[in-house]
Amino acid sequence: MPQAPKIVKVEELPASEAKWIEFQKISWQDQSGKDRVWEAAARKTRGKSGVDAVAITTIIRHPTRPPSTIIILQYRPPVDAVCVELPAGLVDEKESPSDASVRELHEETGYKGKLAFISPTIVSDPGLSTANMQLAMVEVNLKEGDEEPEQALEDGEFIERVVVPIDELYDRLVKYDQEGKTVDARLWHWAAGWHAAKTML
Repeated sequence: MPQAPKIVKVEELPASEAKWIEFQKISWQDQSGKDRVWEAAARKTRGKSGVDAVAITTIIRHPTRPPSTIIILQYRPPVDAVCVELPAGLVDEKESPSDASVRELHEETGYKGKLAFISPTIVSDPGLSTANMQLAMVEVNLKEGDEEPEQALEDGEFIERVVVPIDELYDRLVKYDQEGKTVDARLWHWAAGWHAAKTML
């Protein structure tokens, strides 16, 4: 049985050793003309598309099952917790975000689908990071009797996929939180918006 992931040590990372991120000192002037300084983290992997990453919302359609979506569970060292997330990944150097969304969905979940929509470039933590992303919606159409596909994970990836009926997603995330897992903000916002549309409008 695999061991549980754990933090062994946390130490400062010299800039010369950083492969994926860098710190930036941003000098700027505010609306009154006052000089100010801002500290930010930036990815070092942004390719020609100008988009760092994609996250993927999935709609699975099946002849006899309710519309469902796919979420993933994986341990994230920065928060020392198993996180509940949308499938997601970095956009390769010469890849478009649209192509990355279909590729990442297949790699992380095994499912192949068709891109239905992709958002403008958006940010999730602009007070801390220059990182940006696009949010894709991919449709997966299944037939009766289709077997669950195999994931195409890379070495070192430990990702558990979970297929959830969309109408049960919000309650499932609440349960995961109660179990001690950490829910990613993008997934929570999507589920909470869906829940609000059903129950509050």
